[in-house]
Amino acid sequence: MTIIVMLFFIIILNIEDNMEFHLLLGFYIMSNIAKLEFATLEVSGKNYVSWMIDVKMHLESMGISNAIYEFNNFLAQDKAKTQVFLRKHIDEILRFEYLDVTGPSILWNLLKERFDHQKEVILPNARDDWRTLRFQDFKKVNEYNSALFRICSQLKYCGQEVTDEDMLEKTYSTFHATNITLMQQYQMQKFTRYSELNACLLVAKQNNEFLMKNHESRPNRISSTS
Repeated sequence: MTIIVMLFFIIILNIEDNMEFHLLLGFYIMSNIAKLEFATLEVSGKNYVSWMIDVKMHLESMGISNAIYEFNNFLAQDKAKTQVFLRKHIDEILRFEYLDVTGPSILWNLLKERFDHQKEVILPNARDDWRTLRFQDFKKVNEYNSALFRICSQLKYCGQEVTDEDMLEKTYSTFHATNITLMQQYQMQKFTRYSELNACLLVAKQNNEFLMKNHESRPNRISSTS
């Protein structure tokens, strides 16, 4: 498939001596050498939401986030870089299907029109995931955070904002009953941001692991009986 794509660009270059096409070909070759920054957009589009968020974040870090929108003033080099980045992170079937699309904003809008209809499906699932999310069901804080932020991102994508207060209350209210005293101690700290509580949870986890390792490494004491 990669060879077909390169041949397509070569044919174009033979027809039109256009700097933007030269740049696009160069970036395309380099992109095939580089590793993927995140999972490609599947041909079914079922991972479109997470893919869309990843694309925006990475383009933002590259300083070319607005290149996917119409009527931008980016240079041809930046547009070509954005186009190649998008093509690099979509399924090969999609790459072939949109082979003749050379503008990043055009490709972005075509993918959006095709796959951005999942809010009706995502929203009820995200609401249900939020309702059933419990801190006590996770063995590791990071695993809970991963689930929490994934659900929050999905809700935000569907137009429902989740505040720090919501995340704090969700976490407090789903502590295991045996840790109710610990939960109350955290509440007394009067955190206003979830990141503050998260920092304490991570420190507590590390301390517990240290104490457990220290306990397990101690030599067993044999009590003598007279």
